[in-house]
Amino acid sequence: MSRPRTSVATAIASETTKLLTTRLWWVLAVIMAGYVALCAGGIAAILGGLGSAASGPQIPEAQLPLLVYSFATSVGYVFPVLLGALAVTSEFRFQSLTPTFLAIPRRGLVLTGKLVTLLVAGAAFGAIALAASMGVGAGILAAVGVDPLLGEPEVWAFVGRSILAMALWSAIGVGLGTLVPSQVAAIVIVLAFTQFVEPLLRLGASFTDWSAQVAQYLPGSASDALVGSSIYTAMSGGTGLVWWQGGLVLAAYALVTTVIGFFTSWRRDVS
Repeated sequence: MSRPRTSVATAIASETTKLLTTRLWWVLAVIMAGYVALCAGGIAAILGGLGSAASGPQIPEAQLPLLVYSFATSVGYVFPVLLGALAVTSEFRFQSLTPTFLAIPRRGLVLTGKLVTLLVAGAAFGAIALAASMGVGAGILAAVGVDPLLGEPEVWAFVGRSILAMALWSAIGVGLGTLVPSQVAAIVIVLAFTQFVEPLLRLGASFTDWSAQVAQYLPGSASDALVGSSIYTAMSGGTGLVWWQGGLVLAAYALVTTVIGFFTSWRRDVS
């Protein structure tokens, strides 16, 4: 009897089939696109159309387009995290790992295939989120007389970094799902941390220099540094990391959670 092929390409093909044959990816993508478009369009209308009449500090017009477009990552990043986490935890919940491990006995190879597949899916989510934020945001900015800067190299460098950030967020989701196999627990952790815990930590850390130095290594802060623009950094005065440092921090979160999860939950018997 011949041994089954167990190459990385086989694992990636298997994981891609699993992902695309469920409704999870497109349901999350549709919700994300609508949410991002609403946020980007709203801030473009407020800051672009009403900013000149508002009192208080103003955001320079040259910085406004990137701020609007950055809603793709600053509010949209939770969706690739959920995608990555659910892609893993659903395997534990429905015990589909059993036939997968029978077909591909090398568990590390299976996890590598899932990680690569979700990295690509996260990048695709980044492209969708940017299409929503830039499509709606640029249209509204142009309508209120603000140059959307779509021809500027800086904007397209921002696009590339944003897609990378969303890919890394999806990888973090895979790591979290591997580390916390319970689907309910993973969802609660993602939503609680991204929507409440980290924003409060970043706000509280901004009051002292030492805590601000620590907070720049939080995943959301690192993502904002990688992307280069965010409503959070605009309000707090920026981040201390440069873009490549932010990318390395995000990648480290994905790697550490995945490795720990591999040596704990992933190697357990599946029944």
